[in-house]
Amino acid sequence: MDQTQGRWKQVCIAFDTETTGLDPKQDRIVEIGAVKFDERGIISRFSTLIYPGIPMPEEAGKVNGITDAMLEGKPTAVEVLPDFLRFIEGGILVAHNAPFDVSFIQGELERIAQEAQRQRSSQEELLFSPEEKNTPSPADFSSDAPKRSLWHPPYTVLPHAIVDTRILAKELFPNQSRYNLQELAASLGLVAKEAHRAEDDARLCMELFLICLKRL
Repeated sequence: MDQTQGRWKQVCIAFDTETTGLDPKQDRIVEIGAVKFDERGIISRFSTLIYPGIPMPEEAGKVNGITDAMLEGKPTAVEVLPDFLRFIEGGILVAHNAPFDVSFIQGELERIAQEAQRQRSSQEELLFSPEEKNTPSPADFSSDAPKRSLWHPPYTVLPHAIVDTRILAKELFPNQSRYNLQELAASLGLVAKEAHRAEDDARLCMELFLICLKRL
């Protein structure tokens, strides 16, 4: 973290995902929440439910309160991820138990990339006129490149610096009995408004991160 006379300058994005289960290869993201902030405070927020294409397991629903009815008609991962990538562009990611959330984001990106590769030829036949088919593909997303309907994923592995508040808290608060986000936050006087929903967990993660920075 770049600091000048005790002040830090980077934009950070605390984020959280809610999922259908614990396996990023088999399960899917059903909600992403994120809070963008810097030393002055919150800049903006990102929150959306995601239609996973598979039923919401009862056990997962008991944890986060998300149901199949809530997910019906919501955008899919291929619709949501481009917006999320733009939201986090250039920032430092902050997450509690970051390997879990990052693995699910990267799992979705990998599936999107694989599906785009399989369907590119058939989609181009359907989506583009003969003139468009002969134009180069805008792999660099430059402003003067031809605009196409097909999203070419820019990467499948997040290139961001990532801070895991669970690891940070273990180093700074070594006498805690448990380090899950809800119990750790409560022990530090932070209040969950909507536990196990992505945007509020992201907000809680941000507040935990700020406490850790002060402790540092």
